[in-house]
Amino acid sequence: MAPAGDGDAGLARQRVNGPDIRRAFAALSVGQVHYACAGEASAPAVLFLHQTPRSWAEYRAVLPLVGRRYLAVAMDTVGFGDSAPAPWAPTIEHWASVAVELLASLGIEKAHVVGHHTGGVIAVELAAAWPERVGSLVLSSTPFTDAAFRAARATSKPIDAVTRSGDGAHLLQMWRNRQGFYPADRADLLEAFVLDALKVRGDLEGGHRAVASYRMEERIGRIRQPVLLLRAPGDPFASPHAAELAAYLRDARIVDIEGGMVPLPDQLPDAFAEAILDFLDRLE
Repeated sequence: MAPAGDGDAGLARQRVNGPDIRRAFAALSVGQVHYACAGEASAPAVLFLHQTPRSWAEYRAVLPLVGRRYLAVAMDTVGFGDSAPAPWAPTIEHWASVAVELLASLGIEKAHVVGHHTGGVIAVELAAAWPERVGSLVLSSTPFTDAAFRAARATSKPIDAVTRSGDGAHLLQMWRNRQGFYPADRADLLEAFVLDALKVRGDLEGGHRAVASYRMEERIGRIRQPVLLLRAPGDPFASPHAAELAAYLRDARIVDIEGGMVPLPDQLPDAFAEAILDFLDRLE
């Protein structure tokens, strides 16, 4: 299987501690969808789904580590990163359908699916709606979006939205909105967040609203695949939900990644990848 896109000219390669990362575009029903991959095309596939408002770059250091043994693929959700803008109001269901379309375009019949925050919610819908396409799930810092969650979000302040200003003060506000949930000595992680946030096509809060409106309690019972729940103890938004998710899943276990915060995949990529590989090894 060769990456879909515009031929060799459409691929950008970069060396990162392992196999090359190959980047390309797939022409799907929603337009051009950007993805990155590492590893042999003949290996079992692992699909990575990012949080809002990040991009595939959240997994930049993870892909080569997982790609040593699997075909690791990270896509830009429609409306984020370099993918086309969404032709519809963002919903978890729409995003999951595009993920299935990407897998089909790459000739991948079944994949293990890893999702972080928003990506985890998309992964739940993907496994519920297309169980034959999902071998297992890794839900990292994934909220349980039931009625209580939706009610709480309905009255909470926007997470990332800022008002643009001529002096650029909104850029500093974006940084400060997230600063308390990121490691104090990792300005690079906040820089990556701001860069991705600036590339969002459309409403910066659209992804958060899609999560808040998803009725996970009506879908999670359909999941029969093995599930790994990765918990970042320093993530106050998502870490309390791991036990709730586990209670609804038939075959799930929780693994804590010590020191983990909101940007877990790019904050601690080695520990993140190691947890995933250990989980997949146990399935063999």
